[in-house]
Amino acid sequence: MATYLGFPFDPELFNYNWANAKDPTLTAMFESGAVAPNAELARLIANGSDFYTLPFYKIIGGTPENYDGATDITLTDPAGGAQNGIVFGRAHGWKEKDFIVDYNSGADTMQQIVSQVSKYWQKQRQSIMLKILNAVFGVTGSGEFADWANHTTDLSSASTTVGDANKMGATTIGDAIQKAVGDNQDAFQLVFMHSKVATNMAGLKLLDFLKYTDANNVERPLRIGTVNGMTVVVDDGCPTTAADTSKAATYTTYVLGLGAIQYAPAPVKVPSELTRDALKGGGYDALVTRIRETLHPNGFSFTKPTSGYTASPTDAQLAASANWSIVADPKTIALAKIITNAKEVHHVLCF
Repeated sequence: MATYLGFPFDPELFNYNWANAKDPTLTAMFESGAVAPNAELARLIANGSDFYTLPFYKIIGGTPENYDGATDITLTDPAGGAQNGIVFGRAHGWKEKDFIVDYNSGADTMQQIVSQVSKYWQKQRQSIMLKILNAVFGVTGSGEFADWANHTTDLSSASTTVGDANKMGATTIGDAIQKAVGDNQDAFQLVFMHSKVATNMAGLKLLDFLKYTDANNVERPLRIGTVNGMTVVVDDGCPTTAADTSKAATYTTYVLGLGAIQYAPAPVKVPSELTRDALKGGGYDALVTRIRETLHPNGFSFTKPTSGYTASPTDAQLAASANWSIVADPKTIALAKIITNAKEVHHVLCF
């Protein structure tokens, strides 16, 4: 059996443990219902395809007739539509020296490596999802999709002067959700915000952070909190603009509702493997990992770029608004974007 860091390496066991590694952020995203594992989607991409089509029915309508025993009943055909999605593939490897292993913790060495790999890929997953969210909010809706503009609330100051009205407050998220979807606002469950905004909200007692107990029985805060009953994930990958001589810095917060992002893993022939290069640097062992997944924003379609596209979209292609189009009634799309300023702080959240 091959060894890594001096310990036996079983690829099947590693892949199993990796697939079942507990990541609190991923768990929170799934449990919120906003990032929803989709079995039908997994079936569509099980053959290795990088492109798929999800059909959907639009909201039924029609005017009811008078039920008086004489008036004919009119039938309305439910209108349908389709949204196209894309599978992205990513790979990365690490030399043995890249891993920091705590031999004094008592934890299994290979389990520590699994944990580090799992956290790495979860961070990449979040980064890609934020790029996709930024892209779809750059889509311009017209005609029946014109109300998509209501899903963005910009409270930021037009100058360097920032007041309370320009910052995240107690009612900001609720007001933005109501503006986006009206009476469908109960569906919203997940918030992504920058640490600067989270720090401000925590200072106002509007945000509570969850905690966990580590292997040494020490209670530590997670990068996960709650606000108005919604799960909050703190991620500095949320878009920002830097301050300049004419405007204050801005921070983007995303609010997601039930099923806003459809998720499914795709098959990978060799998810992980050990490789050795005996020639470079005196020789080294490396662990290589690969993923194929889809994160699809419900209500939108992805169009493959006409040039520069291979078997998997790049981050830049996923982040390009030109590659996305809105295909569903905006009121059924459980996404909202809030742009605010933030109070300058001289301390940071510690995780």
